[in-house]
Amino acid sequence: MGEATGFLKYGRETPSRRAVPVRLRDWKEVYEPFPQEHLQTQAARCMDCGIPFCNNGCPLGNLIPDWNDLVYRNNWQQAIERLHATNNFPEFTGRLCPAPCESACVLGINQDPVAIKQVEVTIIDKAWDEGWVTPQLPEVKTGKKVAVVGSGPAGLAAAQQLTRAGHDVVVFERADRIGGLLRYGIPEFKMEKRFLDRRIAQMEAEGTEFRVNVNVGVDVTAEDLREQFDAVVLAGGATAWRDLPIPGREFTGVYQAMEYLPPANKVQQGDLERAPINAEGKRVVIIGGGDTGADCLGTAHRQGAASVHQFEIMPRPPDTRADSTPWPTWPLMFRTASAHEEGGERVFSVNTECFLGDDDGNLRGLRAHEVAMVAGKFEKVEGTDFELECELVFLSMGFLGPQREGLLESLGVDLTPRSNVARDSDWATNLPGVFVAGDMGRGQSLIVWAIAEGRSCAAAVDRDLMGHTLLPAPVQPTTVPLR
Repeated sequence: MGEATGFLKYGRETPSRRAVPVRLRDWKEVYEPFPQEHLQTQAARCMDCGIPFCNNGCPLGNLIPDWNDLVYRNNWQQAIERLHATNNFPEFTGRLCPAPCESACVLGINQDPVAIKQVEVTIIDKAWDEGWVTPQLPEVKTGKKVAVVGSGPAGLAAAQQLTRAGHDVVVFERADRIGGLLRYGIPEFKMEKRFLDRRIAQMEAEGTEFRVNVNVGVDVTAEDLREQFDAVVLAGGATAWRDLPIPGREFTGVYQAMEYLPPANKVQQGDLERAPINAEGKRVVIIGGGDTGADCLGTAHRQGAASVHQFEIMPRPPDTRADSTPWPTWPLMFRTASAHEEGGERVFSVNTECFLGDDDGNLRGLRAHEVAMVAGKFEKVEGTDFELECELVFLSMGFLGPQREGLLESLGVDLTPRSNVARDSDWATNLPGVFVAGDMGRGQSLIVWAIAEGRSCAAAVDRDLMGHTLLPAPVQPTTVPLR
């Protein structure tokens, strides 16, 4: 390592967030610039630990100690080569991944872990600024055609790998722009879409073709897709949201998070003047305490909500790593997103009983109560009933798997008991030439898993088409159906 005792000398430091009153006036990313010399000091904290558990903590198998050392030594060009060797889109993961690598950092056993995520995003941003990120054109064209359905991180990773292997790749996206949840699910203040656009431009220059406004299974039949392409990669994500079927669900003002976030992003793209679901001046409740709920929270703040409550049925996690999730596992602990700093009230151990409406069918409030976990089940705590006035409720309770209607039903692929697309150890479905990667096969998960699965699935497709492959395969499928 560059500085073997760096972890003894330096503490963990990450970029400061812009002042709340300032950042709420725009939709730009929330972080202040981080000086390069500070970043290199953070890279110097990487220990000569012998067994880098961070590599295994990262589903992509990122070579973290390697590029930490290169950054410390000011060898940035080799650092981006090491980073790109395992990760197609470090500008995405460096902004959006919760960093399981840091949870597995050996230094994190008894100190603050290395700021791996910040080193990662700084490497790629510097590489773009210096012009080191260029189209990687295939040396030989195979003449094979591959369709990728879905343009989220799994689909983009698979498409880029297969294009670079020499195949003719077409990515189908049913929305009007490429990017999937990266485009319309992630707010601008978490990742500005210019970072997505420049990567798409690179992929187009490499030869990947993108077709938007195409709902495969409706606009293009599944049969036509299989006839026109030598292989098909299903990467449409887990888009079937979990609903809350309680009395009053039909009132105007109760929406799914993914009915709320995409139009807000369209405003920032310049496609809409004003979001049709707008929190300005309204009392808002978000049901669900995860990342998507935090995205709704930050969006509501920027739209000028009068108040925001975020409900979570689980109890408040501990401030430090829970004993149930020891190192190097992902820790159960209380986390504060940038949106939580901006206002609102987080309410734990609460369950919503029903929504309340006026005579015109508009939401005016909700009734809820506290819950406690008893023998593995939530039970109502008597005497804790309360009502809360609100005009908007956003349901952010996760996803149940991929949408079955349309493509999956017409294809006839097998599903797992959890409603995901079944796949074998080679990422293949029960249909010859049809593969699946990302949340559509795995279930709702992290961006880093989506990219890792996209890369591994691409290697399987390449091997199926050519009999061999040189593409890397960082992970194995989590679901292997019984045949």
